[in-house]
Amino acid sequence: MRRQFLMGLALLATAGFVGAAAESGPYQLKQKFTIGGDGGWDYLTYDTVGKRLFISRATRVQVVDPQKGTVIEEIPNTPGVHGIALAQDLGKGFTSNGRENTVTVFDLKSLKETSRIKLDGGENPDAILYDAVSKRVFTFNGRSKNATAIDAAAGTVVGNIPLNGKPEFAAADGKGMVFVNIEDTGELTQIDARNAKVVNRTRERSSPRFPSETAWTPTDSIRAQAWRLAPTATGR
Repeated sequence: MRRQFLMGLALLATAGFVGAAAESGPYQLKQKFTIGGDGGWDYLTYDTVGKRLFISRATRVQVVDPQKGTVIEEIPNTPGVHGIALAQDLGKGFTSNGRENTVTVFDLKSLKETSRIKLDGGENPDAILYDAVSKRVFTFNGRSKNATAIDAAAGTVVGNIPLNGKPEFAAADGKGMVFVNIEDTGELTQIDARNAKVVNRTRERSSPRFPSETAWTPTDSIRAQAWRLAPTATGR
């Protein structure tokens, strides 16, 4: 998913970033920073350990101090980057490079690239996540309509998982299951991360709306989805 140009960064100023704000009630705008720089933007990933915000910027990833709104570092050469996944237990980060069909692996301390993984059979990787239970990274590939499972420790591709349509965003439940929205069919697909295979599909669409995001609550009792309206014939 490609968003509009980044004009500024609005932060929820708490120690837990967005978590504490969610507990206290409605979200409130606490501070706004103008980041600047060329390129559009897509997914944001917050580093709960290093207290850093990773922002994808088309050809690079900006690493921002969310308290000061300053760019700490940039991870270059990530063509068409969409998302960033962090494996804290392995000390590694991963980016999905949509225009190159690759994943950049970088060190969480130095923020330097350590390797690059070619996604054979995976085209236009969009969302990306790390599942700590299986110790695998998953990319969700829009053009090839599949997901790629990667051994995060070894940095090797385990295999591709066919999907029923175009995947958008995904979330892990912390128990070895990954859930991904299928944007063009209105499905929520469940993947067994250890076995790298689809185990369930749920039809979510009862009206002309496509699922755009998914999330897993800390209590894992509720799956939440954000929806966007599909355009009508008049473009509305």
